[in-house]
This record gives sequence, structure tokens and C-alpha cells, in this order.
Amino acid sequence: MYRNDSVVPFFSLGLSEVFFIMAYLDRSRIIAYSGTAPDALSSGQIGLIAFGMTLFIYGVIGLISVWLEGSELRPTKHQPEAGLAPVVVGVALSILLALLSGFFVRIIVYELDTGPGPVNTLLEGGVFGLMMAIIAVLLVLYKKYFMEEEVLAEDEHSEVPW
Repeated sequence: MYRNDSVVPFFSLGLSEVFFIMAYLDRSRIIAYSGTAPDALSSGQIGLIAFGMTLFIYGVIGLISVWLEGSELRPTKHQPEAGLAPVVVGVALSILLALLSGFFVRIIVYELDTGPGPVNTLLEGGVFGLMMAIIAVLLVLYKKYFMEEEVLAEDEHSEVPW
């Protein structure tokens, strides 16, 4: 069993899209019946959105896994040969991360001077989220282009009793 297919992640992404559409249609149905938009989400919408987000994240993780590891896993040792493009992208993302971290500190200092506000808090959260996304992309680039990998396989008649 060396396959790392993308069938299940694509199915998961499609099902999450169906859940999001169902949540939107449920809101449209509530608006059509009552005539006004509700102030809060219904419990059905919350459930659909939660399952949709779970399946969406599962699908994205599965597709990233297929991209990183390949679709056919063979028991070998893989020596990556990084070209110029991953190095340039890594350096550019590292510089952007350093700039964003300085901007994040400036936002915190400004908020300490002026007091908390909704715009400052939103900006802090957005910058921090962007910093975490850049770190995740840097880790993916490192795994894909710079890390040596070895795929190991066990015999099907191993000593494990199950």
C-alpha cells in the first residue's frame, strides 16, 4: 500500500463546498420566511459551517500531502536538489516575515499609547495571522526542497499480531 491518492481530499473539498452552500441557502430560506436578516446564525448553519470547515481543512492538508510526498510512495531515499527559485522565495519570505514582525511590534506599541480599539485589534490579528501563514509556507518549502527523505516499508507479514 504505497498509494497517496488525491481522491479523498478532492471529495472532502467538494463536500465542504456543498455544506457551505447549504448554510447559505438555509440563511436565504430564513430571510425569505421572516422578511428580515437574522442577527445570529441558526444552529443548523453553525453545524454546516463547522463540518464544512473541518472537511475543507482535511482536504487542503491531503492535497498538500500529495504535493509534498507525491502520489506513489516507493521505499527509497530521496535527495532533494533545490534550485534557485526555492532559495529566492525562501529569502524573500524571510525578509517579509522580519518586516511584518517589526510592523506587529509597532502596532502593539501604538496600541499601548492610544488604548485598545477595534481597528488596532483587527490589524494585530491580521498581521499575526499573515506571519503564521508565512511561517507555514516556509516550513513547506523547507520540507519539499531542502529536507532529505526516506520512505520505509514493512513486510505485510510482520511480527505485529494485528
